[in-house]
Amino acid sequence: MDQKKTVLVTGFEPFGEHTVNASWVAVQELKKLGLGHNVDLHVTEVPVEYQAVQNLLPSLWERHHPQLVVHVGVSGMATTVTLEKCGHNRGYIGLDNCSFYPESECCMEGGPDCINSAIDMDAVCKRVNTSDLGVSVSVSKDAGRYLCDYTYYTSLYLGKGRSAFVHVPPLGKPYSAAQLARALRVLILEMLDLLENSPENQHCQHSH
Repeated sequence: MDQKKTVLVTGFEPFGEHTVNASWVAVQELKKLGLGHNVDLHVTEVPVEYQAVQNLLPSLWERHHPQLVVHVGVSGMATTVTLEKCGHNRGYIGLDNCSFYPESECCMEGGPDCINSAIDMDAVCKRVNTSDLGVSVSVSKDAGRYLCDYTYYTSLYLGKGRSAFVHVPPLGKPYSAAQLARALRVLILEMLDLLENSPENQHCQHSH
């Protein structure tokens, strides 16, 4: 019998114009759906604060020892569900919910400029878009240099690449929370499948 896998999925609290954050609503819906009987799914709401992310993420990785961590964030510009390929270390000057940004303007002083996910997002995207999910999926290399990108980079660093970031559009533009949750479920199961069947430590780093 397969050993149970642990997957941690996070959404973000409201910020700016996003008084309801589609990412956390979708993640709560996903929790109801579950990921099947051999996956332990844990969900957490992440504050839109740089310092909170720095404190929270190491404790989440430590506590759950997940096979995969998937962060979900909302993008007002997104019209598809968007898979982010990599996280960036520098360029953080957007003020968070505490009107703060890191003095160094980076996630991790001395860290690589960019860390790629160990998951082949193009492959995930292709597999899901050929299914009849009814939700369009695309791929991006720029998670936006705000809390989304900051969280993703930190998680990729902590998890040696075993992390993913998914941007979702605001609710109703065009997808409902239920549609987003179904899409997340399919995407995460594909990611687990790819991680399981790919050679270990394909974790490469490059600078843009």
